[in-house]
Amino acid sequence: MERSISAAEANRRFSELLRTVKSGESVIVTSHGRPVAKLVPFAEDDRVAENARSILFARLRKQRVVKVGPWTRDELYDQP
Repeated sequence: MERSISAAEANRRFSELLRTVKSGESVIVTSHGRPVAKLVPFAEDDRVAENARSILFARLRKQRVVKVGPWTRDELYDQP
């Protein structure tokens, strides 16, 4: 769930906003009625990296193996 708060109010109640975000809620900060920032709970990078790794490995498992033979370093970096 998201709620909005003015920048002035956010400044006065910053500690309370941090507790709100820590509990899992997102907060949109507005200035003159327009959104300028969004406070969201911090996601651990390990979970994001692990998910990306899982998706990559699943995709690689679906690819067929291609035997292209050995090549030299010069052939590998040769520009067409």
